[in-house]
Amino acid sequence: MKTVITYGTFDLFHEGHYNILKRAKALGDYLIVGVTTEGYDNSRGKLNIVEPLMERIEHVKECGFADKVIIEDHMGQKIEDIQKYHVDTFVIGSDWLGKFDYLKEYCEVIYLERTKGVSSTLKRKEEFQLIRFGVVGSGRIATRFVLEARYVSGVHVEGVYNPHIESAKKFAIDHELAVYEDDYDSFLEKINAVYIASPHGTHYEYAKRALERGRNVLVEKPMVLKKRDAEELFALAKKNGCILMEAIKTAYAPGFVRLIALAKSGVIGEIRDVEACFTKLTGDNTRELTDTEYGGSFTELASYTILPIIKLLGTDYKNIRFKCNNTQNNLDGYTKAYFEYEDAQATSKTGLKVKSEGQLIISGTSGYIKVTAPWWKTTEFELCYEDTSQNEKIYNHFKGDGLRYEISDFVSKVNRYGNNDFKLTREDSIAIAEIMERFLKEHRS
Repeated sequence: MKTVITYGTFDLFHEGHYNILKRAKALGDYLIVGVTTEGYDNSRGKLNIVEPLMERIEHVKECGFADKVIIEDHMGQKIEDIQKYHVDTFVIGSDWLGKFDYLKEYCEVIYLERTKGVSSTLKRKEEFQLIRFGVVGSGRIATRFVLEARYVSGVHVEGVYNPHIESAKKFAIDHELAVYEDDYDSFLEKINAVYIASPHGTHYEYAKRALERGRNVLVEKPMVLKKRDAEELFALAKKNGCILMEAIKTAYAPGFVRLIALAKSGVIGEIRDVEACFTKLTGDNTRELTDTEYGGSFTELASYTILPIIKLLGTDYKNIRFKCNNTQNNLDGYTKAYFEYEDAQATSKTGLKVKSEGQLIISGTSGYIKVTAPWWKTTEFELCYEDTSQNEKIYNHFKGDGLRYEISDFVSKVNRYGNNDFKLTREDSIAIAEIMERFLKEHRS
């Protein structure tokens, strides 16, 4: 008898789950299915689990392919189970290609092609909508989005849009997506949510057309580059009952949320200064340094550095001044933005051609908080005081590239559960768009 084993969360049991179990069963005589606990999923960065463990186990049993169902609750259990049950073949979806090659020492390992075009859940929570994402753009961040989306329950990436059809086709093949289009209207018909990861200057038009068609929209930072455009898009989303959310991943990272709450709680007294720096060195031929209209370090990175400033000091600043070092094609290779408040000040530093220590310092009347690079992931920070014996380090988790946190919050907004609006508000995004607009106007002049 040939024994096959596979594992999964199996939350909101859908066509993809059904197909992989059916194909796994066909590979042997006896199929063992491991269903992961919520605690284990959380430890490995799987977010947004909707159904309790026992319901998920029942869904697996009801499909009729599993001869035995077990519970997976700890790292390393796969090797234990393979040896315990004398497993011949380990099967998993191709989303995880190469991830489990270490099991080849113990049994055959097979990666099954993912199900393309999942349209619904078979075991649907009445109020829960499966998010069928379409990705606009096929660059670096789009790839990271597809890889991170697999860690969020209730999400399926359906396809990709790119005005250059060959780029769209290659991306779809590489990531096993059902849809690739160079016609945006046709693309929107096949999905119910859009992730926009195209160049900055295209965000407004793509978002507007999607919202007009009733699609929920997640837009990479900066969402738009004009205050008026941001206000218009939020009004359109509200009118059509859609979710519009800006994808600044730091805003949704668990450590950053904790950092902001702690800083505003008064542990370092009243906040008087925020210094945020984000620099990275890039080649001259990258989009960031060749887009002469919307490129440069500020539009590329300042969404991150502005974020802690407005979260801690608010949007009611009195003045902003910009100081730039420009590249040969007149883009800003390095920029300092100085914020003046009634009783505080702040500095944003961004660079693509200048490298500086990327840290976040929050200064208060009783102490300060130091967040070392990469602070935008906020894996740790230190509370610092005059009496250094009182200093305290705080550690936080940040899984993968971090996009899973924003995707998870987007899903919760679409399905109207949880209350995560405080992490990045409508007012925050509008304020960032206004600052971007002001910078571009001054820099161009």
